[in-house]
Amino acid sequence: MKIKDKVKLDINGLYEYGPITIVAFGDSVTHGCFEIGKMDYVSVYHRVLANKINEKYDYIPVNVINAGIGGTTAKASLARMESQVFSHSPDLVIIAFGLNDVNGTLEDYLNSLKTIFESCKAHGTEAIFMTPNMLNTYVSERAPEQYKDYACVTAEYQTSGRMDKYMNAAVALANEMDIKVADCYAKWKKLAESEDTTALLSNAINHPTREMHKLFADTLYDVIFEE
Repeated sequence: MKIKDKVKLDINGLYEYGPITIVAFGDSVTHGCFEIGKMDYVSVYHRVLANKINEKYDYIPVNVINAGIGGTTAKASLARMESQVFSHSPDLVIIAFGLNDVNGTLEDYLNSLKTIFESCKAHGTEAIFMTPNMLNTYVSERAPEQYKDYACVTAEYQTSGRMDKYMNAAVALANEMDIKVADCYAKWKKLAESEDTTALLSNAINHPTREMHKLFADTLYDVIFEE
C-alpha cells in the first residue's frame, strides 16, 4: 500500500496494515552528517519528512529506518539491501546515492542503481530515487584543513560537469525503469543561478545545511503525495 493511501487508514486499517515504514538508503547525508564530526538525527531530511507527514496526517505513526552510512556508494551498499532495507518490510525506500559514487565510474553507479531499483520492484516496494545536493564549486575557507585536497577534487567534479553527467544519467535510468524521482539536484542547480550554493553546505564540501535538508523533505513529500 502506498503512503498516500496508508495515511487515510482508520483503526481497523491500522490493525490490518500497521504503521508507515520508510527506509532511507544512502550515504553520509542520509546518515545524518553535517559539519565534520557532527551528527544530527533530528534535522536529517527523512526525520523532517516523517514529521511533515504527521503534521497533516497525525493518526498513522511514521517510522523511519536510517540505512545511511557515511562514505558509502551504491555499489558498496548492494550487499546490505536485504538485511538493512527489505528486512523491515518498508512501504517506501528512499534511494539516495551519488555524492561518493562520482569518485568511481559512471558504469558502476548506473549498474548499482539498476540493481537497487530492480530489487525494490521485486519486493513490491514503492521507491523514490532522490538526487543529491550539488558539491562545492570552489574551495572555501570553511572547508576543514584535512579535507582541503578533497575539496579541490569535488569542486572540479562540480564545475567540470562530471556531477551533472552522473545525475542526468541516473535520472534517465530511473525514468526508464519507472522509478519516481525527487530531483533535488535540479533544484540546487536552479539555486546556483542566483546563489552561492557552496554556502549551503555545512562542511563546505558535500553535506547540506539543516535548512537545505528541509528542501529534500519538501521535495520527497511532494513526490509521495503527487503535489
